[in-house]
Amino acid sequence: MKTLQRKSGCVIPYRVLALLLCGCFALQSHAQDLTGRLASIKARNTIVLGYRESSVPYSYYDNNERVIGYSQDIAQEIVKELKSAINAPNLQVKMIAVNAQNRIPLIQNGTIDLECGGTTNNKERAQQVDFSDTISVTETRLLTRSNSDIHSFKDLNGKTVAVTAGTTSERYLRSYVQQKNADITIIASRDHSGSFMTLETGRAAAFFMDADVLASQRATARNPQDYVVTGEPQTHEAIACMLPKGEAQLKAIADRTIARLETSGQGEALYKTWFMSPIAPKGINLNLPMSDALKAVFQHPNDQPMDD
Repeated sequence: MKTLQRKSGCVIPYRVLALLLCGCFALQSHAQDLTGRLASIKARNTIVLGYRESSVPYSYYDNNERVIGYSQDIAQEIVKELKSAINAPNLQVKMIAVNAQNRIPLIQNGTIDLECGGTTNNKERAQQVDFSDTISVTETRLLTRSNSDIHSFKDLNGKTVAVTAGTTSERYLRSYVQQKNADITIIASRDHSGSFMTLETGRAAAFFMDADVLASQRATARNPQDYVVTGEPQTHEAIACMLPKGEAQLKAIADRTIARLETSGQGEALYKTWFMSPIAPKGINLNLPMSDALKAVFQHPNDQPMDD
């Protein structure tokens, strides 16, 4: 390989020098190459992040109504990468609360640029929005009272089940009732805390949702020992950040940030912080070890849904 000899005595391969020069030129011209949502973010010097108010441990309020959580930490890492990528060190961050019903419309109409909560990436939603690489993998189960006679889905006949409106869990449950002609009454609440309250007050015999959400609701209950996560998993789902359809530049920034976290060990540390350690506001520990499916994702980051 040809080399360039500098007066300092340092030998630089021409190929490496060419890459360095190309990188410098790319940085100089990058701001002019921004398109779509990135150009808009740069022009207004603000990125708008969607967050959830009660999706423990992904995105939720602490006692001071500060947004915290596993997904929130990942969102902040994406913002750091974005600031560097578009040369906007003073980029402002605006936060907007979303729920399961309005999060997709708010992405589609341009109100928010990126949503990192506990949103499932599936094929149907991928027709409307884009998703980042997977940040978590969950399964859907039931939360019941400890003294309940409900131990599986087949025990739900004649019962009332709570579920959070606008979620893939609600869609699955309604499909199950229709296909099985099951005698199940469904109560859909606006958010997870509302769904748990339906169970807590006795209006529902079970709460059907992602297992990590159920574990968090149980852990934050007045008497956690009164509830149990039970039943065979009904689905396995990929959790990811959500962004506008067709915004390849923004997606590339999100994906490379997530890939860096997951392959460097930083992502595993984040997971342990939020799923295996005491967390605010009550110092609860969800004790949810990383699944084999999520370990595989961390080894090979990807944006594939799990509803094949």
